[in-house]
Amino acid sequence: MNLDFSQVMPSLPYILKGVMVTLEIVIVAGLLGFALGIILALFKISSIKALGWFADVYTSIFRGTPLVLQVMLIYYGSPQLIGYQIEPYTAAVLSFGLNSAAYISEIIRAGILAVDKGQQEAAMALGVPYKRMMWDIILPQALKNILPALMNEFITLTKESAIVTVIAVDDIMRRAYIVGGEKYRFFEPLILAGLIYYVMVITLTFTGKALERRMRRSD
Repeated sequence: MNLDFSQVMPSLPYILKGVMVTLEIVIVAGLLGFALGIILALFKISSIKALGWFADVYTSIFRGTPLVLQVMLIYYGSPQLIGYQIEPYTAAVLSFGLNSAAYISEIIRAGILAVDKGQQEAAMALGVPYKRMMWDIILPQALKNILPALMNEFITLTKESAIVTVIAVDDIMRRAYIVGGEKYRFFEPLILAGLIYYVMVITLTFTGKALERRMRRSD
């Protein structure tokens, strides 16, 4: 093997600048996916069949097609759909947020169904409105149970964010690829990118475990 990291190490600060771009996409898309996921989960358990049907179809489409296809459809298809070319960053956030919502909705739905039915029956007996019951009683308990799954989805989102390089977002992967093109050495900068992603994922993993321990102590 002919490895020479000395040629690419001066470009490490340039690659590291992509960390903030990646984090911005992941955080904004994660919040969007979480908000939409709650709505979809409530649709799925709703007694209104049309809402449940819509949520199921939504989930089926976004879970049944490749994420890279969704990214490219939103970015490259926007001029045909809305007559305007949206920015790569916006396309990345929208595609990841919409995709994540499909997975998060299933996680939240399972968490809600796992809450003891007696909680809901007691709230209804006390005359607590449905919206307040879900927001103040059911969802907080469900979130405690599904925190590991939510953190896993956030970690997956972080790793899959590398896909945005196909629409020219200057994230970690694209910057590593640019450095590889300039130095005519792709293996070394891609290894550095992999190490950066690994450190980010390990940090998120330990953060998730710390949150779990804290929530257990608060029970």
